Amino acid sequence: MSVPHMTTQPTRPLLTVLGNPGHRRVTLFAAAARAAGLPEPAVLPWIDVLRGAYHLPEGSVVRIESPGEDAAVDELLRGPALGPSYAPTRVEGGAAWYAGVMAALRGLARLPGVRLLGDPEEIAVMFDKRRAHALLAAAGVPVPRALGGAAVDGWDDLRERLRAAGLRRVFVKPAHGSSASGVVALEFGPRGQVLATTSAEPAGGQLHNSLRVRRHRSERQVAELVDRLAPDGLHVEQWIPKASQSGRSADLRVVVVAGRATHAVVRTGSQPMTNLHLGGARGSLASAREAAGAAWPALLETAERAAACFPDSLMVGVDVLPTAGWRRALVGEVNAFGDLLPNLTGLPGGPAEGLDTYGAQLAAFLRRHHLDGPPAPANNAPREPIR
Repeated sequence: MSVPHMTTQPTRPLLTVLGNPGHRRVTLFAAAARAAGLPEPAVLPWIDVLRGAYHLPEGSVVRIESPGEDAAVDELLRGPALGPSYAPTRVEGGAAWYAGVMAALRGLARLPGVRLLGDPEEIAVMFDKRRAHALLAAAGVPVPRALGGAAVDGWDDLRERLRAAGLRRVFVKPAHGSSASGVVALEFGPRGQVLATTSAEPAGGQLHNSLRVRRHRSERQVAELVDRLAPDGLHVEQWIPKASQSGRSADLRVVVVAGRATHAVVRTGSQPMTNLHLGGARGSLASAREAAGAAWPALLETAERAAACFPDSLMVGVDVLPTAGWRRALVGEVNAFGDLLPNLTGLPGGPAEGLDTYGAQLAAFLRRHHLDGPPAPANNAPREPIR
């Protein structure tokens, strides 16, 4: 890895985004910086960091963005583990992806004079659903019941342990997955019959992501799914019946910035997974607030309690699972990169009213470091990626 060269420390920090150039995560943050009167952030490409081929000026403040949705980055992370059969649609390889991302972030954290907007060790926990669940549970944050003990080594092991635990409806999640990749909603009937709902499609001894959610009733097919997923690590938790809106199951993504719930969006779906790319849709926040009534502040507080478990992360996105009736909620997941909510402004009356998620984070960062006075004249010319 290259040694960063020295530059003079400016009055305001040298904002840099670790991300994939041109991705909307990067461009939306840059737009928020310009709106705040800050210079155009530099872009540090993930592909360069993973290859160790970059220079980073001392005094840089680095915002960590997701490495996802870039084919070259994904192949670099998962390709060695999957070999010649690698394809960007493959579900497997999560453990290798996790190891590569964390090694890169820990390397950045060791650079002198560079500050990260995000703690690699907290990101490591958020990207391991088993560790995140255990941390939340230990802190008293309400979470679904999880299958504890040793790592699940396949279908036979999972089925027996679920039987012993009395769990008949669970979500089986790749420990390091995101965007519902490889997630299986699993349920057992009264006579032991099995039903698995997932977007993972078995093909030729491999699993591939699909935009189509399928139901598998053959135990042989379900066993193949679980056996293919298990080597990368699995988190298994109880399937909680969620609240509904307009006849569809509903949950919340709550963005917490500097400890406060700033943004919320309702996600609804006819499938167990409410992700938009799997047929989910944004619901009505006003209807959710009305349905929750006096319990609404407690739903937001649940998200803030989850975020408090990650005190060195300026922002987290919390998946809040309201139970039937919208009167109480559990936390499904905490996301290190859960702020990609275009055109969503802050909650009315909240600390980020009128700001998008990126503007809210910049405002919180400037306040935290006492830099929220009148901005210096900004040079907003686009900056080339750091090489």
